Amino acid sequence: MSGRALHSTPSTVTLPGPFRLESGVTLPSLTIAFHSWGRRSPSGDNAVVVCHALTGTSDAAVWWPELIGRGRALDPAHDYILCANVLGGCYGSTGPASPAPDGRPWGARFPRVTVRDMVRAQQRLLDALGVTRVRLAIGGSLGGMQALEWALLDSGVERAVVIAAPARHDAWAIAWSDAQRRVLAAVPHDDEFGHRTGVAAARAIAMISYRAPASLSRRFGRDEGEHLEFSVQDWLAHHGRSLAERFDRHTYLTLLAAMDSHDVGRGRGGAERALRTLDKPVLVVTVPSDVLYPAAEVERIAEWLPAGELARLDSPHGHDAFLIEQREVGALVQAFRRRHEGAPRLAAAGGGA
Repeated sequence: MSGRALHSTPSTVTLPGPFRLESGVTLPSLTIAFHSWGRRSPSGDNAVVVCHALTGTSDAAVWWPELIGRGRALDPAHDYILCANVLGGCYGSTGPASPAPDGRPWGARFPRVTVRDMVRAQQRLLDALGVTRVRLAIGGSLGGMQALEWALLDSGVERAVVIAAPARHDAWAIAWSDAQRRVLAAVPHDDEFGHRTGVAAARAIAMISYRAPASLSRRFGRDEGEHLEFSVQDWLAHHGRSLAERFDRHTYLTLLAAMDSHDVGRGRGGAERALRTLDKPVLVVTVPSDVLYPAAEVERIAEWLPAGELARLDSPHGHDAFLIEQREVGALVQAFRRRHEGAPRLAAAGGGA
């Protein structure tokens, strides 16, 4: 990954008035933090929505630098690129770390949210920014779940790219989530040390599901570790510490539950029926080595979509290939956009980021 991240200053919008969640609980107001690249066209029809994964941030140019930039799949010279921190997140959007109406952080009191709630919150943001059309909604993992919901929820979305994400969270994925929840519940969290230990342990479990056996064997084998007995243990410890330093325990629990709620067929007669009604182009990208969301499960989305297109991202790295193999992902997205959009359409307002 040699791409240099484009600079973008984070912004925050507070949307007044109640926001009703799928659960029936109402949030008194909604704050959404986001990054943007490029400029909105005068008619507001050149938006591209990038959706981040479980522990991601709204600064998509940092974690997807090979996709965002001049001449790349998401080009700020033509696109108004937006990425919002999800509802329930801990990077500026309303979530467990935010103040509740009583002035104290929501913490464990924060209500359950769904992927559909996340997308509806982002719709409110785009309305406030004057966006009228979305050229593309795109994301991987939890981001892919959001992109699929965007396509189903919003008639203003012209096309979508869903990477390494299923139509619904099934038993296998829910089991991985639950293993992380159990660790977070078992480790004491009434002090900073317990908080960090629990998040770090949950992250270690997640990291195993994000990679493939061949990838870890090739990289680590039985190599001796610098701090622990084996180098793969050092790798897990490093990722656990890194997340614990930047992520909130209650946010982790909130977003795990949101992913488990993911089912595009809920209230729509089942996943197959819901997807067969979606006639806009959707590129579905599978990773054959993905153990978290097996390729056959993701491929069903393309089978059920009338205008679905299937692409395979061949990589030994498993689920995280959508972050590791960025040039390949960018090439797939760029080709998809050229097939359906033709030559780049220059935004009347001009480009630049």
